[in-house]
Parts: sequence; structure tokens; C-alpha cells
Amino acid sequence: MSVGIVLVSHSADLAAGLRDLLRQVAGDTVAVTVAGGSDDGGLGTSYDLIRDAVGEAASGDGVVVLPDLGSSVLTARALLDEHPDARVRLVDAPFVEGAVAAAVIAATGADLDTVASAAEEAWHARKL
Repeated sequence: MSVGIVLVSHSADLAAGLRDLLRQVAGDTVAVTVAGGSDDGGLGTSYDLIRDAVGEAASGDGVVVLPDLGSSVLTARALLDEHPDARVRLVDAPFVEGAVAAAVIAATGADLDTVASAAEEAWHARKL
């Protein structure tokens, strides 16, 4: 199995759209789960949704957690501080570019360190 990816976003639609993109570039070999929005379906972040998404993605060789911004970072960090697991890595990466890089590399069967590094290296990807 490959490294799983959790997309944490303030918007359920944003997370679901990015998941669709990742499925197109990485296929079905990479578990991509989402924790988008608040518990009531609005904009925000949810500890419980992140916890469930990490659990769902954890069937492989580790999990990379990619938050979009602000409270999604804080909420994911709080969850991982309370439930430490060496196989789950919160990464500092641009949301879209980092997720695509992580998914492509995860699809090759790369290990957790390599997938996390690929996501983080996306900070250097220029568009122009």
C-alpha cells in the first residue's frame, strides 16, 4: 500500500475538488481522504473530521496531512499532539501544489519521508 493523504480545508467543496484532481493524477493507488469544513457543514475546521480522515487514510505506509491555512493547521496540530503517531506527518506545503506532488510520489510507492518531502518541496515550484 502507499502513503495516504489527508486534505484539511475550511471548505468541504475545496477539499473534495482537490481530492478529485489527485485521483486523476495518482489513480486509485493512493488513499486520499478529506476533512473539509465544520461539523455542521459550514466553513471552518473540525477536530473530529480530521481524526476520522486520518484513520481512513492510515491503511497504508503512513499518512501525510496537508492543511490549507490558519485554524486547519492549528486543529490538525492539536489532534496530532494529542494522538502522536510516527506514521502520520503534518506537512508545511502549499495546499494544491503540495498535494499534487505528494500524490504523484505516493503513487510510485515511495515512503513517508519521501512523500512528505515532495509536498514540502512544492514551495519552490514557480508558475511564471
